[in-house]
Amino acid sequence: MIEARNVVKTFDGFRALDGLTMTVPKGAIYGLVGPNGAGKSTLLRHVTGVYRQDSGSVLLEGNPIYENPAAKARISHIPDELYYFLSASTRDMMQFYKGFYPRFDLARYQALKDIFTNVDETQPIRRLSKGMQKQSAFWLSLCCRPEVLVLDEPVDGLDPVMRRQVWSLLMGDVAEAGTTVLVSSHNLRELEDVCDHVGILSRGKVLIERSLSDLQENVVKMQVVFQERELPRLPEDLEVLHVSQVGRIHTLIIRSNATDVTNRLAAYAPILMEALPLTLEEIFINELGGEDYGVRELVL
Repeated sequence: MIEARNVVKTFDGFRALDGLTMTVPKGAIYGLVGPNGAGKSTLLRHVTGVYRQDSGSVLLEGNPIYENPAAKARISHIPDELYYFLSASTRDMMQFYKGFYPRFDLARYQALKDIFTNVDETQPIRRLSKGMQKQSAFWLSLCCRPEVLVLDEPVDGLDPVMRRQVWSLLMGDVAEAGTTVLVSSHNLRELEDVCDHVGILSRGKVLIERSLSDLQENVVKMQVVFQERELPRLPEDLEVLHVSQVGRIHTLIIRSNATDVTNRLAAYAPILMEALPLTLEEIFINELGGEDYGVRELVL
């Protein structure tokens, strides 16, 4: 559905995107994660046709997005920092959006009034609170009936009830209309609940791109108590990414599947052994911790 191929973007000599390649399948909810400055927002601005890449290509079903009105009419975007005309209300922006989105759904606009009840559609958006501005943005974007919805920190500022309501609406569109959602967020716990694909960015490149289930199946956390207090010498071909110890309990992060690791550690006759799935946050920190962070011990 969406492809970025060897994309390079430079600002004043700094490579924000450095040969980035990414594929977002049609109908997927694709979570884009990475440390600050990794290039997430820059990538989203290429996907929405705001930026033109220095080299490489950014495609929607094989067609370039930049300066392509037909492609842009299929994409709706909610950026982290919203911008509307200074005096424009939600109703004003509805009329504005109708001119750009041929599938804009007036019936849905009326129906969503019952969801976004706190938003006064006649009041200038700039006078609304941050949370209400986000609600207005979702109200308008969902009515565009986009084939692709691009979100940057989408639910920041929303209360827990509205966050759940918004995600329910988005997932309903994915299920019923096959909408493709590309979402960047620092809230990894929330992404884990809704995403089926994940891309991890660092320094302008996609380091890992997999379905969330594959990502979680290929790395396992083992909690083990051995006969001796100290950790035995493990096989060199066992890719141990992290080791910690609390009392007699050893926690091992190993790049492999749970069945294989369990069978191999069983040879040491442990007193206790349990395989635990890693959260998306743990996978993220494990993949980037040594390179970008000093917090591996705090989280794992």
